[in-house]
Amino acid sequence: MTRDSFLIAFVLVGLALPFRASAESIPVEGGTIDVQYTAHPSPALDKAATQWIKNSAHAVANYYGGIFSVPHLTLRLTLTDGHDTSGGKSFGYQGAVSTVSVGRNATNADFADDWILTHEMMHLAFPNIPDRYLWLEEGLATYCEPVARCRVGILPPEKVWFDLVDRCPEGEPKPGDRGLDHTHTWARTYWGGALFCLRADLEIRRRTNNRFGLEHALRAIHAAGGTIVNNWTIDRVIATGDGATGVPVLRELYDEMKDKPVTVDLPALWKQLGVIRHGETVTFDSNAPLAAIRKAITER
Repeated sequence: MTRDSFLIAFVLVGLALPFRASAESIPVEGGTIDVQYTAHPSPALDKAATQWIKNSAHAVANYYGGIFSVPHLTLRLTLTDGHDTSGGKSFGYQGAVSTVSVGRNATNADFADDWILTHEMMHLAFPNIPDRYLWLEEGLATYCEPVARCRVGILPPEKVWFDLVDRCPEGEPKPGDRGLDHTHTWARTYWGGALFCLRADLEIRRRTNNRFGLEHALRAIHAAGGTIVNNWTIDRVIATGDGATGVPVLRELYDEMKDKPVTVDLPALWKQLGVIRHGETVTFDSNAPLAAIRKAITER
């Protein structure tokens, strides 16, 4: 089954689930979010979840220049046992819909650690592209989500850069892997895609003297109608993004990485950025050659 077919089937099944009437219509920058639950939440959970939704939406809207991903989102929350959030899905068939499972006992502290909802909201702000480019959809959400939360003060920069240092090696090609368009393992899809996005952000900023970054390419795609409810080609995505920054970085990186495995010298890259790992955290070298670019990516 293709991804599009799966999503259509998922929507049809989801429409039959026992979601109750909208619990709340939450205004966000440039849109509204209608929240639905499978069962009545406790007042404490409802209050905490509402703030979590607002915080996640604000992070995404801030990343996109003050406009939320879509004018209207239906957010369906399935209540489960415990404290955790899990199982995020987003699709654009007959309107933007996201689903997340939420523990009945989740607290503000639990929601503060969640990345799933922001990740799903990032998906909403990008067009639906053919299955072979899923690495770009997931890579963008994986890379941009922590950056967006950092810029509104939810995450510290040290956490963002530690996770990149820790996880980006998973996106490097393994023996037998091909280019991103051809090797669709979990690691290459999520972290290979994130590594592409990191490289794009750094190179756009380097060539434009930090005047533009990846977010400017994504904002242009979004402004041109590139949201999850619309189908685009990969060439339209690249042309629109590169047109906004004035440098052909997306085209060059895509042509480099689409068909053949490309290994990035990550230790050298972290040194250039001034990111120094110490066990489970990092410190920063403000005198590193790309320190200004590193700072610009995660500064509020």
